[in-house]
Amino acid sequence: MKLKGALLKMKTELNTPVDYFLTLDDEVIRLNDLLNKDITLRFLGEIHCIRCGRLTKKSFHQGYCYSCYRTAPETDDCILKPELCRAQEGISRDMEWSKNHCLQDHYVYLAVSSGLKVGVTRHTQIPTRWIDQGASYAIKIAKTPNRYTAGLLEVDLKKHFADKTNWRNMLSNKIDMEIDLLQQKKNAKDFIHKEYVQYFIDNNEITSIEYPVVDFPAKVNSVNFDKVEQISGKLIGIKGQYLIFDQGRVLNIRKHNGYEVELMIK
Repeated sequence: MKLKGALLKMKTELNTPVDYFLTLDDEVIRLNDLLNKDITLRFLGEIHCIRCGRLTKKSFHQGYCYSCYRTAPETDDCILKPELCRAQEGISRDMEWSKNHCLQDHYVYLAVSSGLKVGVTRHTQIPTRWIDQGASYAIKIAKTPNRYTAGLLEVDLKKHFADKTNWRNMLSNKIDMEIDLLQQKKNAKDFIHKEYVQYFIDNNEITSIEYPVVDFPAKVNSVNFDKVEQISGKLIGIKGQYLIFDQGRVLNIRKHNGYEVELMIK
């Protein structure tokens, strides 16, 4: 079986384990069905901007041509640093886009993907955001009316919590199971500046997430299509936005948004 098309980040559904889907040749592939099978992903040498479709020699910000990277609202500074958002002031690369993405309720959360981290996401992106990060456990701690306010709260909490995922430990399943998210939420409320306490929520539900992985590698080796033309081998797992192959090789699908590939399944 062979399928061709441009890679886009894997779609997910929260089940036990998470269901992963990839679309190529207008066909939706349930990737869980490929576990323990030999597959090949071959880069066909072209990258297309996921926003305008333009052919580009290099991908910026996970899938954009340079022009879109400089002008698209999806690549504005506040995407990586919510505290820089200015949509609440009426300033945006695209105000209509910001109304639907920035001027919406946002959650500040704590998650465990290897260690404990704090993060921000739009209310419609839960649990997708957690799955994309490879989180095993997560809890919402605060709800704000926009991205900017959530960013300010996150900045305050970053004095006490990490805001990055150790992706190597995440893919090796090296998870700190001793972390008490309920206690950490209480700690966060104590740490936070008083003006932000009003945004904390009482919902203490902890979301547990399991991933379709046959065997976690002891050591991981990231591969990418900027250095190799293809990756072949047995698919032994999927976690976050990574495909995990035998011999500890891992491929970040989201990093390769817009890359034209051929998928061969034996």
